Amino acid sequence: MSALFLSPPSFDGFDGGAGSRYQARREVTSFWYPTWLAQPAALVPGSRLLDCPPINMGVEECLKVADQYDHVIIHTSTPSLRNDCKVAEAIKARRPGTTIGFVGAHAAVLPTDTLKASPAIDWVGRKEFDFTCKEVCEGRPLESVAGLSFRKDGRVQHNPERELIANMDVLPWVADVYKRDLDIEKYFIGYLLHPYVSLYTGRGCPAQCTFCLWPQTIGGHKYRVRSPGNVAAEMAHMRQLFPQVREFFFDDDTFTANLPRAREIARSLAPLGLTWSCNSRANLDYDTISLLKDCGLRLFLVGYESGNDDILRRIKKGVTTEEMRAFTKACHKAGVVIHGTFILGLPVETPETVEQTLRFAQELDVFSIQVSLAAPYPGTELYEMARQNGWFSKKDKTDIIHGDGFQQSTLEYPGLSKEQIFDEVERFYRQYYLRPRPILRIIKTMLEDKDILVRRCREGYEFFRSLRQRRATVAGAA
Repeated sequence: MSALFLSPPSFDGFDGGAGSRYQARREVTSFWYPTWLAQPAALVPGSRLLDCPPINMGVEECLKVADQYDHVIIHTSTPSLRNDCKVAEAIKARRPGTTIGFVGAHAAVLPTDTLKASPAIDWVGRKEFDFTCKEVCEGRPLESVAGLSFRKDGRVQHNPERELIANMDVLPWVADVYKRDLDIEKYFIGYLLHPYVSLYTGRGCPAQCTFCLWPQTIGGHKYRVRSPGNVAAEMAHMRQLFPQVREFFFDDDTFTANLPRAREIARSLAPLGLTWSCNSRANLDYDTISLLKDCGLRLFLVGYESGNDDILRRIKKGVTTEEMRAFTKACHKAGVVIHGTFILGLPVETPETVEQTLRFAQELDVFSIQVSLAAPYPGTELYEMARQNGWFSKKDKTDIIHGDGFQQSTLEYPGLSKEQIFDEVERFYRQYYLRPRPILRIIKTMLEDKDILVRRCREGYEFFRSLRQRRATVAGAA
């Protein structure tokens, strides 16, 4: 039976699916690959992967495509659930016989609530849903599919859990699905070279960060990996499929969590001459960083989160500011670029800790940064902490974004309101970037590459426009 794996139209510029850990509209055009949908799509012969936001496909055109399929599987998220339900209902209205399933972290944690969100949803996939999707698309009775929730006689029924995949090599590569169904030129990430391709070499993360969505909802805290040979073979295949790609990104929660394996993969990539980047914790030594650099590593995506050690302990980050300083210094010495991420509004933020984090970021002086608001997603420890301590600023605890897709502040603390936390994001960006060294770095890259010149000009315009829109949104809400 035919199957459409769908990331539906949503807010303008909203990146709510796939490997994205930041389900909201960003300050500049940014789209991650829908890898979480590409993986089950690769298991289902004759399927199609349709990622509407990057190609700016509207609802009507999306519905025309969905009309052709018996099964439609939608990747949803906490911020996009209401919108995704409307799309599902429109699909059912046009073709009542279509079977619609919802997958993703929100559906995994709140399967009953997700099913109740719309009568158009026939089933929900819990935890890892790759083989759940495959079995549904094969036409198996819903009651026989492990890891699935559905309605029966007006009541929600939860089938037994599906075991997490132990041998990740059993999953087919996503490369051919990307080639068949996606226009890779439409995918942008501000700190990655363009065009880029991202993929997973493993799932799960041993870290215990209280805010991180995927390990607590789908992937688990054990890092389950593909073999180095399997990864290297797909990378060689991708190089042939996408000769125009300038950078490959390993989107594992923490690619460097298993260092012997990371080194082995790096050595196997060296003969391919690829440029690659990955997520890493800020705890590697210089020798390891230098080895990875020699094997093609260009950039680390690093979650620093805060410059206050008490906050780092509360969120179970597992890395201190001193370790972060040493790591960053080693990266600078080895010539590895860092995109650092920071979060404002973590427990228990104060005006003083915000200022401390800003000064810490300026001291680290990494190439680029992202500043996010703390997002207490259902299923995370941060969500439970906020619920128990009364930190939510609104009754609707899942209302994480504004109507235009921009993230909003949902937490507040004594002495620090949600409005203050929201305003600090813009101040953080301005005081970080509007300094001589970041400005000179950006100008240098623009002078070295004409494509980057054009891109940075566009991103600069989008960045300041988004800040104006954020302020307008807040003013309108007030």
